[in-house]
Amino acid sequence: MSSGQAGAPTLNLALQGGGAHGAFTWGVLDALLERSDLAFEGVSGTSAGAMNALCLGHGLMEGGRDGARQALAGFWQGVAASTPFSAGKDGSPTMAPAMKLMLQWTEHFSPNQLNPLDLNPLRDILGEQFDFARLRRHCPVKLFIAATHANSGKLRIFRNAELSVEALLASACLPTIHRSIMIDGQPYWDGGYSANPAVFPLVYDCTAADTLLVLLAPLHYAETPASAQDIRLRLRELAFNATFLREMRMFAHLREQVGSSRLPGWLPELLRLGRLERRLHSLRFHAVTADALLGELPPESKLAVNLPFFERLRDDGRQHAIDWLARHGADVGRRATLDLGGLFY
Repeated sequence: MSSGQAGAPTLNLALQGGGAHGAFTWGVLDALLERSDLAFEGVSGTSAGAMNALCLGHGLMEGGRDGARQALAGFWQGVAASTPFSAGKDGSPTMAPAMKLMLQWTEHFSPNQLNPLDLNPLRDILGEQFDFARLRRHCPVKLFIAATHANSGKLRIFRNAELSVEALLASACLPTIHRSIMIDGQPYWDGGYSANPAVFPLVYDCTAADTLLVLLAPLHYAETPASAQDIRLRLRELAFNATFLREMRMFAHLREQVGSSRLPGWLPELLRLGRLERRLHSLRFHAVTADALLGELPPESKLAVNLPFFERLRDDGRQHAIDWLARHGADVGRRATLDLGGLFY
């Protein structure tokens, strides 16, 4: 299963969550979709990354590459139009005063108390813009949507046949703001608590050797927080990124072990490797990152909801992707451009 012209290099995509910062990924995908010489097989996403993955799959199904670009734009425009807490009309990452007040209340009140009617504009957007019944049958790419089981902390991956409004809401459910999402009688919270995003489905359930990571969380921060509030915010960010870092470290370690086991004369040894070892040996990782750009934004900007800010991040994401394609587009299908050991050890 892939989407693209015959013979085109094929990418898997791993899309991180990050609230409003997910509009950066909108821009990255928009630039990738302009390239007809790239195909897509699997897309793994968490929270905002799950929404972008959904837009990509649904748009490709409905109208090809142009349809995917339209679906991404329609989703982010819909999010911007849905909230009563708008601010930052000039594109600044400012959060509306009413939203700031509500977040302060979340420290003292539960979602049931703050939102007894369980109002969720995202539920309406998903129901209006996406045909989940058709998507479950005809999605042209493999989607892997991450959520966290609230009572065990276990990761749940929703695949194509399980896609629903509830699965996407679960992937983006911050439990201090929204009620737990119930699926088959079980409660789920944001996928970022257990995978941001999950990379292993792209390795085990796909055949494409190239995986592009679109990362919203900085891999390295320029400064160490000093104030109590900044320390709490950093701890929250590190917790959301910890599972991803461990998973990538595991892949780096496994690839090193497979590589070190080879004897002189690589072909006979490669033929002796098992299926999983051959798969690990073939993997090629790439990444579009924005440490300098997104790392400088205040943490509260992840909850800033206004179209100019989304469009600003989209344009930044487009430029980062265009720059990456100029440097490494020819490497897809040939060689890795991300040093796993250097980044994740």
